[in-house]
Amino acid sequence: MRPQRRSSDLAAESFLILRNAFFQEKMKPQSYRLRDKRNTQDDPFDEYVHALLAKGLPDDTRCLSAPGPLITPDLVVLRPEMCEMAPRALLATDLSRIVGLEVKKLERTPGGAVARSSGMDYNTTPPCGTVRVYDRDGHTLDIRGFYLFVCQEAIHDQPGRYCQSALVLCDGNLLNADFAYYLSVVGQRTKEVGLGTYGDGANRSRPMLIFANPLGAAALDHEATLIHFRDDLEKEFPRLRRVGLIRRTVPLGGARVFHCYRLRNDVSGSHTPFPYSN
Repeated sequence: MRPQRRSSDLAAESFLILRNAFFQEKMKPQSYRLRDKRNTQDDPFDEYVHALLAKGLPDDTRCLSAPGPLITPDLVVLRPEMCEMAPRALLATDLSRIVGLEVKKLERTPGGAVARSSGMDYNTTPPCGTVRVYDRDGHTLDIRGFYLFVCQEAIHDQPGRYCQSALVLCDGNLLNADFAYYLSVVGQRTKEVGLGTYGDGANRSRPMLIFANPLGAAALDHEATLIHFRDDLEKEFPRLRRVGLIRRTVPLGGARVFHCYRLRNDVSGSHTPFPYSN
């Protein structure tokens, strides 16, 4: 029977499962097989991550996948009993009850750098530390959002097999904390029809957005890192070690600080905690 820790942080729980699935001791990549893609929107890697979490999470925890393509977040991790009858305001902040996970898969350039290191596309939905989902009755539910970034590399002499060379699971607020802006983009849009000379054109009015890619930071490449707003996760998860912090400057004044964690066994005894600022 899998362990049960009903009050634990679900983002940290998920990170530990994924780190141990994709890497062996000393961050040696662990290979895995993905099925072939069926169509453009099909993503076998998202499916694989869902299977890893569904199998590895405690018995009282569920991992649900999005009901279709182009729906965010890709996954929702929750403890159903703890969510039942809980106030919506609590579900919007309590990471021990429910959290959304969006999966972002990247490759490496021929020069060895992570692709789109200066910023990556987020299609029609901006990243955010709070994301909107729908409950089983179709009512809106706002929950905390985390983003999984991986650098996936094909194993050239083993068709269909891959490995990870870098992984970050980060608080969505690291990327954007403006929930009002998020809602302004994901809200209902009106499609323009009857366009063009023959009136058979349409404009779907789908914005293309570019936001940060954490794997573009040298301090995070070739590592598996959890980036969280909490500075005390080591107390709850002794297997984690805090290895640095990221400070993001807000243009209108002030800054937001996020704390970086890695598996304790991945951190050398001589490691010096790093500061990183944008």
